[in-house]
Amino acid sequence: MKAAIIFACLLAVAFARPNPDAEIVKLDSDVGPESYVYSVETSDGTKKDESGKLKDVGSDHEGIVVQGSYSWVDEKTGEKFTVTYVADENGFQPSGAHLPVAPVV
Repeated sequence: MKAAIIFACLLAVAFARPNPDAEIVKLDSDVGPESYVYSVETSDGTKKDESGKLKDVGSDHEGIVVQGSYSWVDEKTGEKFTVTYVADENGFQPSGAHLPVAPVV
């Protein structure tokens, strides 16, 4: 399981660098046997913070509960966008001022 957490962290860092000309200016991480936390920031203003931990989901099964955020600056307008999210047994749940919200029924 530890290898899966490390792989997830490295994969997320790779996806956090969409601009091939951007350089990583900050990278912090702490990976433990049952949790992880990392933060990465690139020279183009992109930033990603995430933490995850193992959670007992019943019947001797474990799952990873993740929470975090990522932000970027629009190249054309200079506007900053931020998405915060939780991913758990209820699925991926993003939120952000620029994202549409489904009406409550």
